[in-house]
Amino acid sequence: MKFKLFAMVVGLALFSFNAAGQSSSAPAATSQPQAAPKPPQEASAQVPAPKPDDVKSIDSILAALYNVISGSAGERDWNRFRSLFLPGATLTSAGKDRDGNIRVRPRTVEGYVTGAGGYFSQHGFFESPIVSRVQTFGNVAQVFCSYESRSAAGEAPFARGINSIQLAHDGKRWWIVSILWDEERPENPLPKEFASRPESNKN
Repeated sequence: MKFKLFAMVVGLALFSFNAAGQSSSAPAATSQPQAAPKPPQEASAQVPAPKPDDVKSIDSILAALYNVISGSAGERDWNRFRSLFLPGATLTSAGKDRDGNIRVRPRTVEGYVTGAGGYFSQHGFFESPIVSRVQTFGNVAQVFCSYESRSAAGEAPFARGINSIQLAHDGKRWWIVSILWDEERPENPLPKEFASRPESNKN
């Protein structure tokens, strides 16, 4: 379980003068009526409608996140996936590549759908949480959640790591604002408190 370049354009006023040194006056610019600014579109109008039970609590939206990306090889319910994220949300990996170089790779929700969708269509993938630590303040929350990834249910995990998940509540529902993750490696093991489920939660 993701840049803009800004260009500044400066306009220069040009003035023409006649041969006698007298300046010619430019016609006054005609003011054009300005179009009224459009009110900002509600976030809920920019994404598919969620399942109400998916977004009613932090626990439910996290469960939906792991559930929607997990399954045998084939298509995922990407509209359900999109419905969990605030417009403009990012999914960012921060790990090492095969050459040992650290790569921080932000993706949009659509970028993740495109990249992961191609992989999931050909491969089984099951991801589940190990330990989640949730902190909240007002309408914001952050979750540090260790995870394990499998190619098939019941198999040994081929990868583990930690997802750092930021969420916001808009008075009606929870939204995922961003996910940032890194994977476990020999030199980067999961901390002991995140490495195994509490006994009461083990299957």
